[in-house]
Amino acid sequence: MNLVGLSALLPVVALILAGLLLGRAGWVTPAWVRRLSTLSFMVLTPVVLFRTMRQVHVEQLDLRPAAAYIAALALVFAGMLLWRGLNRASVVLALAVTYSNAVMIGIPLVQFAWGESGLVTLLTLIPVHSLVLLTSATVVLEFALAREQAARLPRVDGHLLRVTVRALRKALLHPVPLPIIAGLLFAQTGLVVPPAVDLPMRWIGMAFGPLALLLVGIALAESAVGAQMRVALQLAGIKNFVVPVVTAAMGAALGLRGVPLAVLVTTAALPIGANVFIFSRQYGVAQALVTAGVAVSTLLALLSVSLVMLLAGAS
Repeated sequence: MNLVGLSALLPVVALILAGLLLGRAGWVTPAWVRRLSTLSFMVLTPVVLFRTMRQVHVEQLDLRPAAAYIAALALVFAGMLLWRGLNRASVVLALAVTYSNAVMIGIPLVQFAWGESGLVTLLTLIPVHSLVLLTSATVVLEFALAREQAARLPRVDGHLLRVTVRALRKALLHPVPLPIIAGLLFAQTGLVVPPAVDLPMRWIGMAFGPLALLLVGIALAESAVGAQMRVALQLAGIKNFVVPVVTAAMGAALGLRGVPLAVLVTTAALPIGANVFIFSRQYGVAQALVTAGVAVSTLLALLSVSLVMLLAGAS
């Protein structure tokens, strides 16, 4: 077992287990889980995304790793939708098999293994990952939701156009794409957030990851994981093993070698990010599946991340 991968993953496992114990003890009720999930989605997530994107200067990015990553994720995401159909549950599951826990696990992992040179590549992937994947997933989710709502109403002329316009409007005025776009635009101005404002934002950002993982554990205590295990293993298998292979092929095709390719594939091998759990709670679909998938994927990452790092030659 690669000690670097183990040291980065153990805190994540510990937080999920802590949430599981809290849930088993009955200290946090389902109503509180819903409220905390809404708090994470509506307040903590936008702050994290804005702080991530406000450091991105487009002209300084090496876009080859990001292009390979997004191409691989788009291929897998589209494949999931073709397999399971266009509905809210399918979109959330497609997000699950493509969205990595790249901040809480990825940053310490890459820093330990490849130092500053690895972090440069990872910090290029994280904002593009958020910008493209979360924004696209939100748009598709809102479109699927609008279709489901419209299907229950009488059909009239202009039906599809109105569904599309309403979905796009809701997707743009949304707590995920809006802070991403705002942060990206802010970064291009060259302005600096005053320390008195940035420090509370940083504290909020630090709270997001641990809270989301605790909520995964609490939800795990409420779920019949055994009933979800077959599909959870499928999700984790795609996320932890299929996505890294597709990403490695895309990276090699674009001429990536050495540390950039190693970081790219390691990021793809990371477990499902807790953001997906927040999405599933907010949209009220596939909650038990995503909860089980996050837990199984995190445990499988002990194998997948260690295997990738061993093949990449990380010490």
